[in-house]
Amino acid sequence: MQAADEERKGLSKVASVVGVGHTDWHTDYRAQRAGEKATLDSVGLGALAFVRALEDSGLKRDDIDGLIVGPTTPYERMGEVLGLDVRWGGQADAMLAVIQACMAIKSGLAEVVALVYGNAQRSQKVNYGGTNAAGGASFLSYVYHAPWGFTSQGALYALMFRRYMEETGLKPEELGQVAVAQRAAASLNPEAVMQKPITIEDYLTSAFVCEPLHLFDYCLINDGGVALIICEAERARSLRPDPVVIHGVGRYDLNSGATSLEPRLTEYYLPAQQKVARQVFDMAGVGPQDISSAQIYDSFSCHIPLALEGYGYCPPGGAGKFLAEGQHALGGTLPVNTSGGHLSESYMQGWGHQIEAVRQVRGTCGKRQVPDCNFVHYSSDVAGKAVSIIYGR
Repeated sequence: MQAADEERKGLSKVASVVGVGHTDWHTDYRAQRAGEKATLDSVGLGALAFVRALEDSGLKRDDIDGLIVGPTTPYERMGEVLGLDVRWGGQADAMLAVIQACMAIKSGLAEVVALVYGNAQRSQKVNYGGTNAAGGASFLSYVYHAPWGFTSQGALYALMFRRYMEETGLKPEELGQVAVAQRAAASLNPEAVMQKPITIEDYLTSAFVCEPLHLFDYCLINDGGVALIICEAERARSLRPDPVVIHGVGRYDLNSGATSLEPRLTEYYLPAQQKVARQVFDMAGVGPQDISSAQIYDSFSCHIPLALEGYGYCPPGGAGKFLAEGQHALGGTLPVNTSGGHLSESYMQGWGHQIEAVRQVRGTCGKRQVPDCNFVHYSSDVAGKAVSIIYGR
């Protein structure tokens, strides 16, 4: 029985976030729009975010003995620039970087791990669609679907969500509530790239990029950097009075057909999300009713209704009603993407969501703060992977 309890506990409360930092993406975006040339590449953006996260943590550079960098930056070069001589490290996306840091701390491979991401995607004119889409043939979905004009993830998500709308009856104005609510949150966030509120009328009259997805359903493309410092839990408590504990993590992959987005096109990742929900909630010892806020990976707005259903915040097919009632907005029962998310704050490929989760638990989000925020659930589902992290006090 004790072994079973330990297995369920897994990585719960092994590590805490003690430092967060990011670059000035609002200022940088405005400067680039005004014609100014970017001064930092992806490594420089990551380095600036790291310096700010280290300062936030109260640690010294020499305390860092682990390093994970985002896939947009070279691991060895980032370590050199940061002046880190770590004993353990590697590369990972935002969600897996957090999980890997917890695993390294649990196994004794590291005690204090820096997670660093930088991306100069706007200034370097990275394309996420077209004949020269980022990643090229390494993203097999581009190869398989190119003859039909599907050379971007947006086209595939549009196809998927059209089917979902037909099956569930979700209306365009209900999906539009995602973009409207996240822009309202961003209007309270001085760091957000897009701060001007929009109405549902603005959404419905905006241009389609790939029907049924409008302009406001698509994420931003901007430069930026994000960093987190994750520390062994006992040590974290000695560093600051408000370490943010990682209470649970979960992952489940649907590998069959994943490169062509088949799992999303056919089942909307619902089976994977339901399996991850059991993992992460069981490990954290909480349920959907205990979650104060959700941060959901939103390269497109349609991620939101699918995750709401997959993790049990509403029944399958019930996301339209949930959104229409505004339960996902600030002041609702489950505020989602309270910084503005990828749609309005900054497209940092899931890294910015981690910072918002930490700040909400700390209670430092100002006018967009969720009252009595005890637990924040982060969800991501891309390329066949469903991943979750629960942060809390």
